[in-house]
Amino acid sequence: MDLIRIIIAILLPPLGVFLQVGFAGAFWLNILLTLCGYIPGIVHAVYIIAKR
Repeated sequence: MDLIRIIIAILLPPLGVFLQVGFAGAFWLNILLTLCGYIPGIVHAVYIIAKR
């Protein structure tokens, strides 16, 4: 299941984080990072998924 979440996180970083933590602070932070740049959003999303 984590492999699917990582693939989703590469395509749509906020969705990958949402599937992992829901509407927690990490989700909103990831939206902000994705708006600032696509790559920081991906890095944060993969980190959140791999951490759990």
